[in-house]
Amino acid sequence: MFRTALRNVLAHKARLLMTVLAVMLGVAFVSGTLIFTDTYTNSSSSQKAKSFAHVDVQVDPDPNHYSDSPGISRKTLEEVARVDGVAEAAGRVDGLAYVSDRDGGLIGGAFNSGANYAPGKNGKDPLYAFTEGGGPTEAMQIALDKDSADKGGYHVGDTVPVALTGPAKKYKLSGIFTTEDQLVAGGGSLVLFDTPSAQRLYLQPGFFENVTVTAAPGVSSTKLAAAIGKVLPDSAKAETGQQLADAEAKLAEGDASLLSGILLAFAGVALFVNVFLIANTFTMLAAQRTRELALLRAVGASRRQVTRSVLIEAMVVGAAGAVAGLGLGAVMAAIAQSVVDFGGGKLPDGPLIVTSTTVLVSAFVGVLVTMVAAWLPARRAAKIPPVAAISSAHLPSTIRSLILRNVFGGILTLLGAAVVVAGAGTGGSRGAMIVGFGAFLAVIGVLVLIPLLSRPVIALVRPLLRRGFGVSGTLAGQNAVRNPRRTGATASALAIGLTLVSALTVLGVTVGQSMDRMTTDIVKADYMITTTAVDLDTSAVAAVRKLPGVRAVSPEQQSWMQIDGIQEDVTAIAPAEFDKALDLPVVSGSQGTLAKGQIAVAEDEARSHGWKVGDTLPAVYGDSGKKRRVTVGAIFESNEVVFPVVVSADVIESTLAASLSKIYVKTDGSTDRKALADALPGRPGIKIDDQQAIRNEFSGTYDAALNVLYALLAISLAIAVLGVVNTLAMSVFERQREVGMLRAVGLDRRGVTRMIQLEAVVISLFGAVIGIGVGSFLGWAVCEIVKADIPGYALVLPWGRFALFLLLAALVGLLAAMWPARNASRLNMLMAIKTD
Repeated sequence: MFRTALRNVLAHKARLLMTVLAVMLGVAFVSGTLIFTDTYTNSSSSQKAKSFAHVDVQVDPDPNHYSDSPGISRKTLEEVARVDGVAEAAGRVDGLAYVSDRDGGLIGGAFNSGANYAPGKNGKDPLYAFTEGGGPTEAMQIALDKDSADKGGYHVGDTVPVALTGPAKKYKLSGIFTTEDQLVAGGGSLVLFDTPSAQRLYLQPGFFENVTVTAAPGVSSTKLAAAIGKVLPDSAKAETGQQLADAEAKLAEGDASLLSGILLAFAGVALFVNVFLIANTFTMLAAQRTRELALLRAVGASRRQVTRSVLIEAMVVGAAGAVAGLGLGAVMAAIAQSVVDFGGGKLPDGPLIVTSTTVLVSAFVGVLVTMVAAWLPARRAAKIPPVAAISSAHLPSTIRSLILRNVFGGILTLLGAAVVVAGAGTGGSRGAMIVGFGAFLAVIGVLVLIPLLSRPVIALVRPLLRRGFGVSGTLAGQNAVRNPRRTGATASALAIGLTLVSALTVLGVTVGQSMDRMTTDIVKADYMITTTAVDLDTSAVAAVRKLPGVRAVSPEQQSWMQIDGIQEDVTAIAPAEFDKALDLPVVSGSQGTLAKGQIAVAEDEARSHGWKVGDTLPAVYGDSGKKRRVTVGAIFESNEVVFPVVVSADVIESTLAASLSKIYVKTDGSTDRKALADALPGRPGIKIDDQQAIRNEFSGTYDAALNVLYALLAISLAIAVLGVVNTLAMSVFERQREVGMLRAVGLDRRGVTRMIQLEAVVISLFGAVIGIGVGSFLGWAVCEIVKADIPGYALVLPWGRFALFLLLAALVGLLAAMWPARNASRLNMLMAIKTD
């Protein structure tokens, strides 16, 4: 039977090609995810190990011991340097530094750092290798990493604009270096200052963020760390470079695991879609090989042997798909490694890591999914009676009673829908779990019911097909409902993908439009100035105020307070001009009380803590530790424009003086974006949004997230397309004689092509309608759960996008039918009529 199974695979290799491709895509998603995350984890660990290669021991402030010292003192550094076994001890200071290119643009993306150059006894700093020039030795000199220098076109002796706070200052470039610093390896920039300048800019003269120690030859870093620990104050601790590298690597591994989990969830969807394609393929193969399987039974093969033969075929197909999928997954991981923007920077370089676990998982997944999907068709094939071998033609397909299946599917669907509704009414995390369970039951129930649903749903369009396309349309409608199981299995693959897409679209569009309405209602300013780099400062506010045509400038600062023992994020504003830029949606009290030193609290926050207008509460102002009592002067509708607590900047000015996050600008229409940009020169990363851009800033995130999710579901939809192609191709082969008869009685090639195309379009649209319907219901349920967190919630059904999904489904049907329709139209009618 094993040899028979192999011969059958080779005999039907063309008909199994789409199945192999589908398995390959599903396995590629799984293996690509595993390879990518393993590669990222390995390269990140290697990079972190390199960044600590010249550090045997590092001394850091101990977060478990409070100290009023700003860092590690010079006295502690000198004591560390005197410990036996220490060859070098260097004090380190670091912070943010933003480098501009020659056009004023930001170099380094999301990672922009500054540090001090700390040469040792030999006049060199082991962390940096200079390719040109040397380290900075005076206040207005800097050194720059090679990648950033190349991006900016800078050479030693050039003047380089560098910003920390406020406008950029001009520094002379003393040298260009290479480094194993992980931020630079990730695509960021690194600026080196001389030590006194770095201390003044980032910390305090005489203090360091940490101390790096190089051990003398032959000295164990572990023992040296223990010896250094004995001379340190309680507020500091010593760790080996290996410990620090391992801790950083563990963090990277956690990030990779989270990413892997998300991607594997979408891979699971793709594999689930695969099941329908594979089951459909083997069901049709069994139907087409009725005589062959019956002959096996007639010559003595048992039902178990026939089942085993079909499962062996599935195993071979799954193994072939798994091997191809592993190769494709490696290619996908390599492409992702080179093009994926990870948090604003590039991924660390490193070889692709293909572990034995990835190989085994790929093989297991490919073979297991294929064999599980082929199990039911194998059992049906085993039940073909030996008497079927006597017939001179394939036995007509018999449709078993669907009553039991339909009853089971109906109960499951109704139960799932009821659970979803109950979960939507419950809300919160518990409600989300209930909705998830109900959604699983409902989707499975609908998939079980799809064959039953195919007849009435497709019957609605059959008159349109008949009137619009004549004989071809009539035949296409009949073919689409001839075998409900086959139609249902083919449509199920598209239905699953579009269920997820539709649910996500309902949620995303509902949230996005709610955010858009909220932004439109609240933000009255014409422009919003933000920055991806240097913090805005009071000089920027003053510069904008001087522009002609500016009617109001409302700076926004961000920090935190403890109110009534609860830590709250705080937005600090200038009350005098705030109401001209933002219209806070006050529910009770008055926005004007902000000018009196009172606070405004978001409605959800006030409700959860039992606060109301007029309450006087104890407060601690951020890191300053200052205590006073504050009065709730207003309660406003929760929104995403401001934090849950709004106060006047005057109230906590000492805490928030250097944390300006936004500047809202109201004009008389004569001031444009260019004028604002010209008023704020030398600030790399400055961003000036008009009203439309402000709306996109708050609501566009959801569209971007939706696009990412659509991309992750693309492979599932591609597998669904392969399912349509496969079903039609095998159906054409199965109906060769029928097609020949149609040609013989006058249906021309164009009519045959149109018939196959219309059948594909009808099946695709049927799957799309089911998917959109179920997805909309699940999207509503999810929106009901999170509506408390959506300001101005109102459910939105995106009919325009649904219409686009239907149009794309029809297009998918047309494209999927191209090859089968071409083959059908080119059949020789006489040979087709002769076919058994």
